[in-house]
Amino acid sequence: MLIRAGYDLTFHADIDTPMIAMLSVHPSRKRDLRTPHRLVTSRPLPIYDYEDAFGNICTRLTAPAGDTTISCDFVVEDSGEPDRQSPDAVQHAVADLPDDIIVYLLASRYCEVDRLTATAWDLFGAMPPGWSRVEAIVGYAHRQLTYGYQYARATRTAYEGHQEQVGVCRDFAHLAVTLCRCMNIPARYCSGYLGDIGVPPVDVAMDFHAWFEVYLGGAWHAFDARHNVPRIGRIVMARGRDATDTALTTAFGPAWLTGFKVHADEVASLP
Repeated sequence: MLIRAGYDLTFHADIDTPMIAMLSVHPSRKRDLRTPHRLVTSRPLPIYDYEDAFGNICTRLTAPAGDTTISCDFVVEDSGEPDRQSPDAVQHAVADLPDDIIVYLLASRYCEVDRLTATAWDLFGAMPPGWSRVEAIVGYAHRQLTYGYQYARATRTAYEGHQEQVGVCRDFAHLAVTLCRCMNIPARYCSGYLGDIGVPPVDVAMDFHAWFEVYLGGAWHAFDARHNVPRIGRIVMARGRDATDTALTTAFGPAWLTGFKVHADEVASLP
């Protein structure tokens, strides 16, 4: 299947403001692009990309005083299959994990493993390790939080979300990631696109989405605590320890988001 995706994000800056944008498709999906993927700005600006320590593409630019719109529109090919299910995937002993996976067991800015470890072991310690334990964690996070845009708060951590029992997709992902790490299951945070493909459309404005991946059976597997069902058409942009490592934009000065449009829709052919 073909998915047309992209965005128009407008920022207002009072002064020239350096920014980093993590709005490019992740390199792991570049082979699936069927049209060029270009970040363009409404005003002529010097921009360039670099790859960060997690393998994400970061774009550096300086937004001049006034309004600047950052846009992208592309078509990507997708299998059209829901998230892969691997119920026989085993949980590795910590001693057997590859060195580069260990970081996804550790506490991070939004994922306070130390504050939720006792809760996690009380809830999931008696369950068999592996896929079924992850499914139980995802189901718990899905039930524990009430979703709503009015609950969005950029500083909310996994522990705070667990206590407040509200949040948006990033809060669902942070809670599930943290509980997995508490149970010695490597978990990483993902940001990207997830359109209403294969499900009834939701009558709200499209947004970027957050989900997470766990390392079982020598591979990474996608899970989604917000929806708690396998979905079609995920397009990953960035992966990391939590939302700190995958921030859509970071401004080093006063810059306000004044316009926000995102799209991700199945299309029959290339434009």
